[in-house]
Order: sequence, then structure tokens, then C-alpha cells
Amino acid sequence: MTDRPRPDRTPDVPDPSDRPGLEKDPEDWVTGSEPMTGAQASYLGTLARRTGEDVPDDLTKAEASEKIDELRDKAGLDQG
Repeated sequence: MTDRPRPDRTPDVPDPSDRPGLEKDPEDWVTGSEPMTGAQASYLGTLARRTGEDVPDDLTKAEASEKIDELRDKAGLDQG
């Protein structure tokens, strides 16, 4: 009998927290100065409503990432 993956099983996906050093500071992102993505804007809108914060529409990708972290902390959401 061979050890073949069962088709109904999802392969193990590595947890990024198991690989320290992979997360870059947003200030070091090559594309960090580009406008935030649509997904970032949408999530910031959700977090802004949840926390009662105003979020500028003209954030960069790096600024949006940092604001998301800030608002997730304020909202009491887990970062991991």
C-alpha cells in the first residue's frame, strides 16, 4: 500500500508565524508608496465603521497596512 494523499484532504499550509523574518515592515515595501489597494480600502472602511474612526481616502499601501494594524488593535481583533 502506498502513502498517497487522500483527495478529500487539504495539504498542510505552513503558518507564516513559523517562518520568522518573512514579514517586512511596510516602510520597506517596494510598492509601499503606491495607492492602497481596493481590498485595503474596503477593509479600512469596515474597521473605520467598527471603531468610529475617520480614514483618509488617499493612503499609500504602506500607510493603509499600518492603519489596518492600528484599527484592528483598537477593535480588539486578533492580528494572527
